[in-house]
Amino acid sequence: MHNQPTQPGVRVNLAELIEIRHRVREVQLFSTPAKRSPLIGLHHSKLRGRGVDFDQVRVYQAGDDVRTIDWRVTARTQEPHTKLFHEERERPTYILVEQSQRLFFGSGLMFKSVLAAQAASLIGWAALGHNDRIGGLVFGQEQHEIKPRRSKQSLLQLLNRLARANQALSGDGRASQDSFSLALRRAREVLRPGSLAVIICDERTLSDSSEQQLTLLARHTDLLLLPISDPLDHALPAAGLLRFAERGAQLELDTHDASLRQAYRAQGEARQARWQRLAQKLGVPLLALSTQREMIEQLRDHLNAQRPGKRL
Repeated sequence: MHNQPTQPGVRVNLAELIEIRHRVREVQLFSTPAKRSPLIGLHHSKLRGRGVDFDQVRVYQAGDDVRTIDWRVTARTQEPHTKLFHEERERPTYILVEQSQRLFFGSGLMFKSVLAAQAASLIGWAALGHNDRIGGLVFGQEQHEIKPRRSKQSLLQLLNRLARANQALSGDGRASQDSFSLALRRAREVLRPGSLAVIICDERTLSDSSEQQLTLLARHTDLLLLPISDPLDHALPAAGLLRFAERGAQLELDTHDASLRQAYRAQGEARQARWQRLAQKLGVPLLALSTQREMIEQLRDHLNAQRPGKRL
């Protein structure tokens, strides 16, 4: 199953996820010394602002930088001493990405499962380019975890797991309702304070349980929320009688019924509003993505909207 040819927009393979590395420069996700990303009040300013941490003092040795001589200790001991510094540790970026049956659907440019995989890949390559340690968790039908390490190998392992989970999706079966909460619980177990957790999941995945887990996770890690949706999640077309079947159960909807369409739209709006409230409460960036438009274009719009004087 994993070697089947990719159907554009329906499935994604490892080669495509690797190719996305060439598109990292198109969107300024993380700050560089020359350019500051509006996102990364949340990312590198906390970590990289100090540059190096003071570690200890030892006797001066030939070849040491004279600028690091500790004159107080030198005066006290009558022997030259120098300060030692160690570079701050790069911080782990942990990407939680959903690949469940719930995402195996799309009425726009691609399936939601493909959009989620592309977004995870882009963020992974961007973080690797920043010398961050990359790890993550692919969740849905099963959980596959890659521990954060600062190596391209670690990211490739994550992308390979992601591509395999994507290729295994089909229209059959049911999405596990609690897989998101379990994934978040796992992230809380493995992530140390100061890590960045990137959450890429179906917009419909948010529940009371997962919202509680996200709130707990936000206490000691930075979060970036990327809920994925499709236009049909928010509005039903007036297409007459629609029949849905799943595991022998059948449902008929008369989409010409204006009150039905109105109730459906209200549900979609309530889901979007819930994500917005959560992001505001936790003080974290929300970059909602839709299958209707190209991913990089959407991310660029989000970052531009957050640029004018907003602190994240």
